[in-house]
Amino acid sequence: MSSSLNVSLTDELRRYVNTRASDADVYATPSEYIRDLIRQDMENRRTVLHVMNGLDDVKNGLFSEKSILEIGLEN
Repeated sequence: MSSSLNVSLTDELRRYVNTRASDADVYATPSEYIRDLIRQDMENRRTVLHVMNGLDDVKNGLFSEKSILEIGLEN
């Protein structure tokens, strides 16, 4: 299911979005460009949360002396 979201942009931002969503670029429509930005932000947030969780593990002594390659070979 999809829904709409109205966003107000300055003229400068709107021109930028229009440029990114043109035949000369990857995105066919402004909506496609905005959706991709949101997906990238979601992925970035997941990465940051994984790093933060890893740092918490290290602070709490929950780590292995093995390298990532050694751990991968065990699986």
